[in-house]
Amino acid sequence: MFYVQCYLLLINAAGLFLMLADKRKAVSGRRRIPEAKLLSVALLGGSLGVLIGMRLFRHKTRKERFALGVPLLLCLQIAIGIALFIFM
Repeated sequence: MFYVQCYLLLINAAGLFLMLADKRKAVSGRRRIPEAKLLSVALLGGSLGVLIGMRLFRHKTRKERFALGVPLLLCLQIAIGIALFIFM
């Protein structure tokens, strides 16, 4: 269980920092982080970090894929986590 918690902490921190980095790149007009990479981090368990980054940095909030997809993905991941906790 300790390793799962460490993984989730790291992947969510990565999602948060990727959102910050992409926002800074967007503001300065530099080459951006691909959306597929941001969504992949969310899919791999970093959806909470990406969602916090979206809200905190006001980034990607108008993109439907992010505005709807990331919260739904977070709900799905929470449901899976609860199910694993109960049934294992």
